[in-house]
Amino acid sequence: MPKPLIGLTTYLADARWGEWELPAALLPAAYVSCLQAAGGRVVLLPPDAPEAAVDVVARLDAIVLTGGEDVDPQLYGAQPHPCTGPPVRERDRWERAVLAAGLAHDLPVLGVCRGMQLMNVHAGGTLIQHLPDEVGHHGHNPHGGHFAPHAVTTVPGTRIGALLPGTGQVATHHHQAVESLGAGLVVGARAADGTIEAIESNRHRFVVGVQWHPEMAFDSAVVHALVAAAGTTANAAPDRTAERRARARSGSRDVVVSTPAP
Repeated sequence: MPKPLIGLTTYLADARWGEWELPAALLPAAYVSCLQAAGGRVVLLPPDAPEAAVDVVARLDAIVLTGGEDVDPQLYGAQPHPCTGPPVRERDRWERAVLAAGLAHDLPVLGVCRGMQLMNVHAGGTLIQHLPDEVGHHGHNPHGGHFAPHAVTTVPGTRIGALLPGTGQVATHHHQAVESLGAGLVVGARAADGTIEAIESNRHRFVVGVQWHPEMAFDSAVVHALVAAAGTTANAAPDRTAERRARARSGSRDVVVSTPAP
């Protein structure tokens, strides 16, 4: 039985290794390691032209929208806060196109940190641009460049609630958060200060966003659940998978991906 193929979105950033310092498509190795440990095969999806997303996603069994830079406030009709980072529009456009193609085919999707925020914005929701202004503390991002633990409590009756019932510690590093929910999304977890820490779709079989970083725990129930859902995509209906991939290769217009102009 083949292992499911999971696509992970990446940064485009200047990086240094050995004698080299060059622009690179990169991602922390923990994302790859945790998915491999849970039984998945991994491919990296660096930013590309949005119209390429349909063909790329047709070859996948699941998608992970990874963490990273702040989502462009223009996408949810807001002016940038002084603490909001510079926009990375190429990544925003690409990841929204990948997400749209994945949703159209009901692929399993996991959004991590920025990925969860992008999911919410794509569904028409908005973001809090600097969380300390709202909650009065820096507990969600106390030290730059380091993950910090804090407690989240999941909502009974949600997918996240079933995977992680009650209250537990998660690894976090974020200064933004979901404000208003997008269409078709429900809250799956909150922090003690009320911050939304997980969302999920009530229109798809597995579309989950978490504000924390499950890749930092190799036994994460969330990661294993994604891989299990991806395995269903890969193995339960091979005829549908083959048809989906054939349509993409032939240039089918069945999936229309549109993103706002920057």
